[in-house]
Formats: sequence, C-alpha cells, structure tokens
Amino acid sequence: MLANYLIGLREGIEAALIVSILIAYLVKIDQRHQVKKIVLGVSVAIIVAVGLGLLLSEIIKNEPAETQEFIAGVLSIVAVGFVTWMIFWMKRQSRLLAKSLHGKIDTAIAAGANALAVVAFLAVIREGIETSVFIWSAAHSTGADTNPVLGAVLGLLTAAALGVFMYKGAVRINLASFFKYTGAFLIVVAAGIFAYGVAELQEIGLLPFLGQTAYDVTAMVPDDSILGAILRGTISFNSAPSILVAACWFGYIIPTTYFYLKATKAKVAQ
Repeated sequence: MLANYLIGLREGIEAALIVSILIAYLVKIDQRHQVKKIVLGVSVAIIVAVGLGLLLSEIIKNEPAETQEFIAGVLSIVAVGFVTWMIFWMKRQSRLLAKSLHGKIDTAIAAGANALAVVAFLAVIREGIETSVFIWSAAHSTGADTNPVLGAVLGLLTAAALGVFMYKGAVRINLASFFKYTGAFLIVVAAGIFAYGVAELQEIGLLPFLGQTAYDVTAMVPDDSILGAILRGTISFNSAPSILVAACWFGYIIPTTYFYLKATKAKVAQ
C-alpha cells in the first residue's frame, strides 16, 4: 500500500505542478477565461488514464492463467521502463518545465479554438498513462492483500489537495528534495516490479534458464506474515527468487541507482 501511495503521490504532484503552472500563467497574462480549456484537457487526460487501467484489468481478467501471467510480466517490464524514464526526465527537465509550458501556452492561444485544451491534455496524459500502467503493475506484483488500489487513490487525492494548496500559496514544498527522495524510493519499487515481471515470464517457460532458487528466507520472512506483507507492499519482496530473478533485481537497481546518484550530484554541482 505504501509503495502505491507514494507512486500516486509523486505522479499526482507532478501532474498538479504542471496544471498549476498552466493556470498561473494564464492568470498572469490576463487570460483567466481560458482556464476552463485547461480543465477540459486535464479532465479528458484523467478519464483516458483511468480507462486504460480499467481496460487492462478487464482484459487480463478474461484471459487464461498463462496469458494473464504473460501480460502481467510484459506490462510490468514496460512499466519499469516508463517510470525509469520519468524519474530521469523529471530530474533533467524540472528547471525548464515552466518555461517550456509557458511557450506552449503562448502558441496555443495564438492558434485559438481548443488548442489550449490539447496542450493541457498532452501535458498531463503522459503522467496519467505512466501512473496507470505502473500502479497496475505494482498492484499485481505486491498482491491484493496489500491494498494497492487504495494506496494509489489516497496518494492521488493527497497530491490533488497539495496541488490546490500550492497554487493558493498555503503550502510550500521543497519540490527538488521531494522528487529526489521519492525518485530514489521508486527505483527500489521498480526493481521489485522488474523482478516480478521476469518471474512471471519465467514461470510460463519463456525464460527457461537460471531457474534454481538463489536464496530462501521464507523461514525468516513468511509470505503470510505482517512483515512479509509490508515488504511485498513496498518493494515487491520475494522471499525465494530464482537466480535469474535475483540477478535481474540487482542488475536493475545497481546501475540505475549509480546513474541516479551521479545525476543528482551533477545537478547539485551546477
């Protein structure tokens, strides 16, 4: 639940930040009457993102068990690619985000019609699709007993409330620190989801190698224990992974963490 809460919170705050920048700029240039177009574009993006999540759930529910595992495995790996790109993209573009959005608004106003709604839709839909796919994958990898959907919804609602307060100036958040620490945590979450995706593909025979158990700590951390549920709910913990699954976990988290910390140090040095 905690992992999905933080996923929803981080992605929601990114989206809220984008919407706040769009609306604040319209107010600044005396185009307040155009705000409804921003709301329209954002609303459509939210509907599309939620619809994608529901569609994925419906598709996989009606498929045979082996097909379900294949879809869950592939989408989990795809979701990890999405979130990894998002983490590094946000780190590179955060300083230029407002300037980029302001330029797009100026162009959209000049174009007229519903161009502003399109700008808002495109600005938010990427976050929405990433959130939908990643939360869907995280829900499958952590298990239903960790309340993944509830965690994600609470995270998104918290982000929405913080977005409103940030726009009104009632709350000040150090966004650089927020994105830095949540980005680091999401790398750990993504490593677990990546390992889960590989495990699903290995289980149906698509990766028929290195299937021996790498280690087994089930006696210390039983799957049905409170600690087991907490670890699965936060980092998709596997108490008895295969050699391939364990190798993929370490193979993702070590280089990704290295480049993330390197990028963080480079940004601080600027």
